[in-house]
Amino acid sequence: MDSPATVDKQTVGKQNMGSRKVGFISLGCPKALVDSERILTQLRVEGYEVAASYEGADAVIVNTCGFITPAVEESLSAIGEALEATGRVIVTGCLGERPEKILERHPKVAAITGSEAVDDVMMHVRELLPIETDEFTGVLPVTASGMRPEREATKHGDVFAPTIKLTPRHYAYVKIAEGCNHTCAFCIIPKLRGKQVSRDAGAVLYEAFRLIAGGTKELMVISQDTSAYGVDVRYRESEFQGGPVRAHLTDLAVKLGEMGAWVRMHYVYPYPHVDKIVELMAQGKILPYLDVPLQHASPRILRLMRRPGAGKQLDTIRRWRGICPELTIRSTFIVGFPGETEEEFQELLTFLEDARLDRVGAFAYSDVEEADANALPDPVPDDVKGDRLARFMEVAQRISTERLAEKVGRTVDVIVDEFNDDGDDAPGTRLIGRTKGDAPGIDGQVYLFAGEFAGQVKIGDIVKARIEDSDEYDLFGEVVERPKWKPNVPQLGHFGGH
Repeated sequence: MDSPATVDKQTVGKQNMGSRKVGFISLGCPKALVDSERILTQLRVEGYEVAASYEGADAVIVNTCGFITPAVEESLSAIGEALEATGRVIVTGCLGERPEKILERHPKVAAITGSEAVDDVMMHVRELLPIETDEFTGVLPVTASGMRPEREATKHGDVFAPTIKLTPRHYAYVKIAEGCNHTCAFCIIPKLRGKQVSRDAGAVLYEAFRLIAGGTKELMVISQDTSAYGVDVRYRESEFQGGPVRAHLTDLAVKLGEMGAWVRMHYVYPYPHVDKIVELMAQGKILPYLDVPLQHASPRILRLMRRPGAGKQLDTIRRWRGICPELTIRSTFIVGFPGETEEEFQELLTFLEDARLDRVGAFAYSDVEEADANALPDPVPDDVKGDRLARFMEVAQRISTERLAEKVGRTVDVIVDEFNDDGDDAPGTRLIGRTKGDAPGIDGQVYLFAGEFAGQVKIGDIVKARIEDSDEYDLFGEVVERPKWKPNVPQLGHFGGH
């Protein structure tokens, strides 16, 4: 959404009932982004237009984040901004699970729903902005045979999944489950989004098939706990293109890998069966990339956090790298957790040195409303937390610099995300992309000179590039080949080839 614009409240609602425009603000993680895509899809299906700015919006939907205090404040600020601009706001998402906090700050919101509440959001939109419909309104485009389930579920957006994307055409997030069964002391996701509920594998695969058929070249598999996919439904079978497929991460990864797109795994807990996933990576079936939220290395702190795998993390990482030497591992950590001693923080730094993780993020611990960790004794002073975070990131940055330097001189595959030309460049001379070891928005980038391919490479192309330099987080190189992309999924219309 653009910056707030003054709107004459008297004119709101007097527009043609057949042309209603809804603004949309999407906050939070990729899992919330998928929810936003589903709501936007349903808006379009029912005949609503999506406004590009406050000035053109009859009402605004704000999909909120409510996980940590800064995210809550960002959500509340966005709600207030939208209210000031339009006077009509529907709130959904994680913070919507705590309506009292929203109403305390913004009592004039039109409606509040929780997370993954497409039907409830649409009910409030219809009440707030009724529109006239005709026989053509609310009809989705007809799709090619083999692109959707024979029997469609209704939970978790499985009625043909979202058709409107908030990501570029060449990559997409595919959510395979909602909620979480863990009881981590610092987290309230189960309170906000409930226990884990996995989608049928057939529904996930049909969504992936449709995305790749439409030109998507990279699928990012997401959930709160991707490794636990299917546990809640006892790995039940569903149908995909005439055959059975289990709701199990290994089975799903095999089928996704057969489609020929890049498949990237996020939020993977180090369960034993992840070894099978790493074997698929070694075979080139899915990307050699794991996003593993480890959070700490001290067994005592991990027990206080109520995290699985305490004391076995380094062995697991070494085993994975033995299976797939090209594996890129990214992780996140919390420093300054209640009770963390200097010795335990040093234990974390030692782990970081030994594990040599490729991509690392860290946060200084802060209380999250309703989280059990708030009641733990011996809170770490803010100045100590800040100092530890700086020391942690200094080590992580050095390791990242060393790991990236090892790639200099290699030729790697790079997916192109954007152009980087300046005023003196011919169009398409400079490019920005990512390797198989980089997820969008959270990892590093590759800055490329297109060379003889200037003007030929398009956004979304996968090229081969020779790496010539590196720094703390990014790589630099030149395009040496522009191979034709050949997925194992029939391409629709003009999406074939590049």
